[in-house]
Amino acid sequence: MTDFDQQYAARTAHLPAPRFVPLPAREQLTPAQMLAKAEALYAQMAQRRSVRRFSTQDVPRRLIELAVATAATAPSGAHRQPWRFVAIDDLTLKQKLREAAETEELKFYRERATDEWLEALHPLGTDHVKTHMTDAPWLVVLFAEKYGLNPEGSHRKNYYVDESVSIAAGLFITAIHNMGLATLPHTPSPMGFLRDILGRGKNEKAVLLMPVGYPHPEATVPDLRRLPLESVLQWNQS
Repeated sequence: MTDFDQQYAARTAHLPAPRFVPLPAREQLTPAQMLAKAEALYAQMAQRRSVRRFSTQDVPRRLIELAVATAATAPSGAHRQPWRFVAIDDLTLKQKLREAAETEELKFYRERATDEWLEALHPLGTDHVKTHMTDAPWLVVLFAEKYGLNPEGSHRKNYYVDESVSIAAGLFITAIHNMGLATLPHTPSPMGFLRDILGRGKNEKAVLLMPVGYPHPEATVPDLRRLPLESVLQWNQS
């Protein structure tokens, strides 16, 4: 045993031994089956677009539960699972959130945004009016738990919070699209009003506000193109 091993063993001697269980059973696919599944998923996700005009058609609560459950399968630093989702379908509360968001967004477009930022946003056709927040049947707000709270109130450190929550957000968006629904990763700036209105703890930070629902039958999206694969993928060294 090396000196490092001895030191590590001494520092963790008071902790219970880690518990392990067998990896959940999974079918071993042939290369052809794997390729077919990969191509099918890509074809489906290639049609994903952020939607800003939603139908008011109801979406069952169970679908939101399953989307969040899927998101919560994400890996996280030290398995601290620092994501918290708040799902809102109460129209009065959605209206309150929309009014607060539009207040902040109006300040952003009038005062805070630089010319460079406005130029970048211009192709998206966005402004401070957020009809999607009251039209969509659900608003889902994703919070990052910056640190945990022990029963006696002391702080418990979370690790790789931003990375962990980002992975969960991606899985949530994927789950929503897989159901045939749409969403919009909305980041009103600043976002502190979300924590205040929704009564979340000071140890949480709002990350995304996502309307969820069916696209409006007359919804349109900006005419944008994604970067080609060769622009986002490098094999080995450059």
